[in-house]
Amino acid sequence: MMSLQSPGANTSEVEVTNISNHGIWLLAGDKELFMSYDDFPWFKDAPVGKIFNVKELSPDHFHWPDLDVDLGIESIEHPERFPLKSV
Repeated sequence: MMSLQSPGANTSEVEVTNISNHGIWLLAGDKELFMSYDDFPWFKDAPVGKIFNVKELSPDHFHWPDLDVDLGIESIEHPERFPLKSV
């Protein structure tokens, strides 16, 4: 017999909890992370629905499929270590 998860259970370990004029707040497990638009410009003019659509692909690795953005928790916590570069 198949065991099903109870209805209403949280299946996501990551969620966007706030979008402000300065950036985005992300809750990942027990960590609350802030991503400023200065450090993460891909989110600044993105539609809200696309920002909220975030998945945790593996532990501490997040993906916004609608924006084609992948970020690790280290790059969110220490954006100065990962400067943006244009090609």
